[in-house]
Amino acid sequence: MSESLDYDILIIGSGAAGLSLALRIADMARVAVLSKTQLQECSTFYAQGGISAVLDADDSLEAHIEDTLDAGAGLCDPDIVRLVVSQGKDCIEWLLRQGVTFTEVESEDGGKHLHLTREGGHSHRRIVHAADATGKALETSLLARAKAHDHIDLFECHNAIDLITANKLNLSPQRVLGAYVLDRNRQKVKLFRARAVVLATGGAAKVYLYTSNPDTATGDGLAMAWRAGCRVANMEFMQFHPTCLYHPEARSFLISEALRGEGGKLLLPDGERFMHRFDPRQELAPRDIVARAIDHEIKRLGVDCLYLDISHKSPEFIKSHFPTIYERCLQYNIDITEQPIPVVPAAHYTCGGVITDSRARTDIPNLYAIGETACTGLHGANRMASNSLLECLVFAKQAADDLRRQLPALPSPPPLPPWDESQVTDSDEEVVVSHNWDEIRRFMWDYVGIVRTNKRLQRALRRTEMLKQEIAEYYGNFRVTSDLLELRNLIIAAELIVRSAMTRRESRGLHYTLDYPDPDNSKPAVDTILAPSLRSNS
Repeated sequence: MSESLDYDILIIGSGAAGLSLALRIADMARVAVLSKTQLQECSTFYAQGGISAVLDADDSLEAHIEDTLDAGAGLCDPDIVRLVVSQGKDCIEWLLRQGVTFTEVESEDGGKHLHLTREGGHSHRRIVHAADATGKALETSLLARAKAHDHIDLFECHNAIDLITANKLNLSPQRVLGAYVLDRNRQKVKLFRARAVVLATGGAAKVYLYTSNPDTATGDGLAMAWRAGCRVANMEFMQFHPTCLYHPEARSFLISEALRGEGGKLLLPDGERFMHRFDPRQELAPRDIVARAIDHEIKRLGVDCLYLDISHKSPEFIKSHFPTIYERCLQYNIDITEQPIPVVPAAHYTCGGVITDSRARTDIPNLYAIGETACTGLHGANRMASNSLLECLVFAKQAADDLRRQLPALPSPPPLPPWDESQVTDSDEEVVVSHNWDEIRRFMWDYVGIVRTNKRLQRALRRTEMLKQEIAEYYGNFRVTSDLLELRNLIIAAELIVRSAMTRRESRGLHYTLDYPDPDNSKPAVDTILAPSLRSNS
């Protein structure tokens, strides 16, 4: 018999989006927050750059909006962009009230104000940051607040398996009722009933062999929503961060875009600069342009990496602005005050996701999606640097405001069936999981990476179809483990990326194909929307 727990709101994910929502709504609801590993092991914790917000007198909301629309390559929703950008200052002030400490500098009058840096795609300095470890400061402060709140229960090492909906139980009307969740410490499945469920599980960049993301970024919320019947959009737009540290022992370590914002130069192995050949903004061009330029030069020269150099700045400046990067590189005998940093692109951010409206609501009543899991219309075909944490904060607030209006009228879920393990056994073939995991990540990197072709995408699709059948058979026969759950979600994320990429017959933003190298400007740009067949995803 499954252990059953009842809450008003179940939040799946413990990053900036999930914790912000919990803190904003917990005064009127009992909230459960799930983390599938340690509570702070999420993409937020590893975010270096910062949060974009219009705070400088020389900046303006209109400039931030224009920069975001430009980076999004014609696919941003202008209303959503304005909604998000206009709340930037309020969100920073809310974080300050939560105890988040940002980097400050002295004002001319002897006081202090927030230090603002600049990143690719931004026309002004508008990135609020905590040195080069903004995500850590954010996550640590919000987590401390959540732990101290009487109405928030935090569940560490709890991996959501699937959403429970009325349709799946042949009930009406359709709505979300809760979720089955694997307690990884006890290896037991629990039943969480909730009046509303929020997906805040992050992105799916772990579908690629090389990524800046933590191991948790396996597209869990995306896959659960897809299986439950939600539409997804724009999954072909996977952002590759241009600069991850290239070193055999430096797994997934990102070199923040803020380093280029403060004057870092990209170099070929012989020390020559090259970005001027690709974009007049050079190192401060949007990420898709910089990533493609680096990828092009690596392939043209047949080298393993290129270089990012900030050593022309003073050692004091480098150590004070980029302490985390300086210390980490020093661990690998790279002194960034004296030598360039070897870098390569890596999968970084999922611009597409579960379709939501301006209040973070999905296609299923009472089911919300926020943060990287969602496709809100903010990013379009390419996310601009440091808009992601802003989106997390704004849509956490939007969801909280909507839940405040809706929650008093939401009924409690009916009795739900316990998790059934009567027809499965313990696996004696774990090698199948590890092999399939590796195969997905390798063919996605080789065939669905920074530069694509029709032939590569067709090869990738054949492999996703074959592996999806193998994984479904395995899932049906054996007890669930965390690795199996992630693999099951990862193959759905891979298939959605491939099918979306095959649908878009042009190059736009983050999607670049040699078969259609130019954007199709003969008609207005449209989102790539995929709708699931419930029979094949149940």
